[in-house]
Amino acid sequence: MSDGNARTGRRPGQSSTREAILDAARVRFAEVGFELASIRSIATAASVDPALVHHYYGTKRELFAAALELPFDPQVVLEQLAATPLDQLGETIVRAVVGLWDSPIGTPVIAAFRSQLGSTDPALARTFILDIVLKEIRPKVDSPPGTGAKRSVLAASQLAGLMVTRKLLRIEPIASMPVEELAALVGPTLQRYFTGDLP
Repeated sequence: MSDGNARTGRRPGQSSTREAILDAARVRFAEVGFELASIRSIATAASVDPALVHHYYGTKRELFAAALELPFDPQVVLEQLAATPLDQLGETIVRAVVGLWDSPIGTPVIAAFRSQLGSTDPALARTFILDIVLKEIRPKVDSPPGTGAKRSVLAASQLAGLMVTRKLLRIEPIASMPVEELAALVGPTLQRYFTGDLP
């Protein structure tokens, strides 16, 4: 018979454990960013064993996607961009990102970012852009050395504006423009940010 004081090291109930991990992850990612937030620190904040974090959410990147409520693993898109030749990066990013927005999983993606952008503290969205998406692109476009951060943030600002115009405000003709046409029109602007001369 239990004495009532025994600790099992995990919270009662699968659902409450998962939510405790997600809550702790959101706070930790917002506080220190993706790179510095360790699985161990998230587990400690959630009062669970680190193995449970891996059990429920897999990798740290998958946990971050869950914290942002993204219905996909961003690594899939990042791998596509990593394999793209530098001189084709602008149009490829537009195709990949807009294609994702327009796909069946696009609605929850847009909803997740809408809630983050409307938040009083959009730290998770900022972390996603700076620590995951741009981290992969920055070294690729860092020519001359030291310009990679500026180039990648300029491109991100263009994509953010495109998302607001196409998906949130739904301004025509951009709202219904075919992906290939958007890539042909917007891609060169991103390409200039990536590889053109900067003031």
